[in-house]
Amino acid sequence: MSGFALQRSASGLPAVTTAKAKGRGSWNQRLRRAYVPLGILAIWQAGYALGWIPSQSVPPPSAIALAAWQLAITGQLADNILVSLERVAIGLGIGVAAGTVMALIAGLSRLGEDSIDPTLQMLRTLPHLALIPLMIMWFGIGETPKLTLIALGSLFPIYLNLFAGIRGADRKLREAANTLGLSPLETIINVVLPAALPNFLTGLRQAFGIAWITLVVAEQINASAGIGYLVMNARDFLRTDIIFVGLSIYAILGLLTDQSVRLLETTLLAWRPSFLKDATR
Repeated sequence: MSGFALQRSASGLPAVTTAKAKGRGSWNQRLRRAYVPLGILAIWQAGYALGWIPSQSVPPPSAIALAAWQLAITGQLADNILVSLERVAIGLGIGVAAGTVMALIAGLSRLGEDSIDPTLQMLRTLPHLALIPLMIMWFGIGETPKLTLIALGSLFPIYLNLFAGIRGADRKLREAANTLGLSPLETIINVVLPAALPNFLTGLRQAFGIAWITLVVAEQINASAGIGYLVMNARDFLRTDIIFVGLSIYAILGLLTDQSVRLLETTLLAWRPSFLKDATR
């Protein structure tokens, strides 16, 4: 047979058939996720067509799509999206890095916990968006207050989740590592940190969400570019369709970043049997 052998999966079915079934399952899952949003858009458009929804206050999806297309062909949409993405990337990167370092210090050391945790718990109770007046007084109205707010908002979910993951690592696994002769550093790298990885990814999903919410407010601080800048200009000219374009972009970017973390989970957590079971549903 010219060296060709039909591989079979653990269930006894041909591997090709199993792969096709998985592909169909993933597509069916994507379609299920689209049912509710598409249904809302259809009802929204129908409500406008029947005169139930005033277009002056809430434009129909068709008008929003047209406004988005007009902004896209002029290049305004892409330019402002890139500015917003850059702000989120920088602010989130700073927040994730700081939160990770602090969680490692507090989670791996009782002295570190006593030094860092009480202060962070007090700061966590302060709504970071309420610090906008202070940020403007300290840093002016440039990019620094925007990035600082995003970093502050994303720091705490990373810290709390990673800290909980480190402290929640199975003690039996640590004892097994000691029995096998692993050094403390090797135990941390091979046992503690992999056990804390799911918590870190959960914190990352939360951090992304908070970063986008913070950006909505931060870009209204005398911004000269970005999605928030488009929205503020649209407000001045009573262009509710463009305002909805900006809000839709925030929502879509938030969904895409969340899905990117979930995709990362499928790669980094592939070793977990419970994750594999959930992912196949």
